[in-house]
Amino acid sequence: MKPIIITSLAVLILFFGSCEHFGPPEPEEHDLLDGPIERLTIEEQKQFLAGDIAFNDEIFTVEKGLGPVFVGTSCGSCHAGDGKGHPFVKFTRFGQSDSTGNQFATFGDGRNQLQHKAIPGYEGQVLPEGAPFSEFVAPSVTGLGYLDAVTDETILALADPDDLDGDGISGRPHYNYPPDYVHYRQNSIPNGEKYIFRFGKKASTYDLLHQTVDAYNQDIGITSIFDPIDPYSGLSQDPEIGTQTINDVVLYLKTLKAPIQRDQDVPEVIAGKKIFEDISCSSCHTPTLQTGFSPIAQLSYQEFHPYTDLLLHDMGPELDDGYTEGYAETYEWRTAPLWGLGLAADSQGGQVYLMHDGRARSIEEAILLHGGEAENSRNEYQELPTKKKEQLIAFLNSL
Repeated sequence: MKPIIITSLAVLILFFGSCEHFGPPEPEEHDLLDGPIERLTIEEQKQFLAGDIAFNDEIFTVEKGLGPVFVGTSCGSCHAGDGKGHPFVKFTRFGQSDSTGNQFATFGDGRNQLQHKAIPGYEGQVLPEGAPFSEFVAPSVTGLGYLDAVTDETILALADPDDLDGDGISGRPHYNYPPDYVHYRQNSIPNGEKYIFRFGKKASTYDLLHQTVDAYNQDIGITSIFDPIDPYSGLSQDPEIGTQTINDVVLYLKTLKAPIQRDQDVPEVIAGKKIFEDISCSSCHTPTLQTGFSPIAQLSYQEFHPYTDLLLHDMGPELDDGYTEGYAETYEWRTAPLWGLGLAADSQGGQVYLMHDGRARSIEEAILLHGGEAENSRNEYQELPTKKKEQLIAFLNSL
């Protein structure tokens, strides 16, 4: 019997040791958006994990402070897998048609985001009649720490607000007034009391602390020591989320890895990258940036490839919703980073929803919506033969 037992064990070991061949293959690293940057310290890894749990697993209920009005019940409900959101959970900003501020401040403390859902006993907010508005699809949150660590000098070097080089492109930084609690970057360059904002569809947010605090408050109705104002009543109240949790989420967002390009050596992708440059898409979607100093060592002085200049650009009448934020014009939008574009469908239910509001259902549709400073690039794309269009799309899908 002994030889039989050994043989049976060997068979079991071989069977169970090879079970991975019977299930779906593990996804490659470059096919995933989530995960930390490499070589974090032990403390940073612990904080990343805590932030991951708070961002993706924490579901807010009435008992935990949800609402009374809100958009979502968790961070992850809008950023599935840290990727782009679906139009089903898009949010509405309203009330500002120029730099004079919100002219329809009818809710709570007069902020500009519509909370259309409510806990029992309350009613969700309704858009005020006649208010200008835009609908936004949540962006991917990967690689944000790299964008946060780009210096103001780098952004200003890319700006050309008066189009002095005559190329028809005149991007400008969005200078605005940060909240008192933000952590000013090393080498921040103020313009009066305004500082360069870089996050959000219209670059309406200064840094990732600002972004996180606003998201908890405006998306979920959760107050913090940084922003104790209840968005429903407009009154100050005790914090409903701890400062440590806020800091954990900020660290998590800072240390999510950047999207990894795929198929870089495929001839179609190589050809498409050249076409991208030839028709001047890269004039706004800047391929390569470099970080400055960061308190997180692995983010300091790093070259990375986000395909954005973090500047506001005139995108033409088709993308002018008549609504704006801060000191951006209604027709101005911050250049959206293109990294991770080819993975967008994975978090959007298998179908891409592109542009600020998800109106474009394909990369080509998104290109054709580009106007204003991007009109020449759009026209050149339309004149390309089918083969070259396919190569350009192949390149964009590789990002």
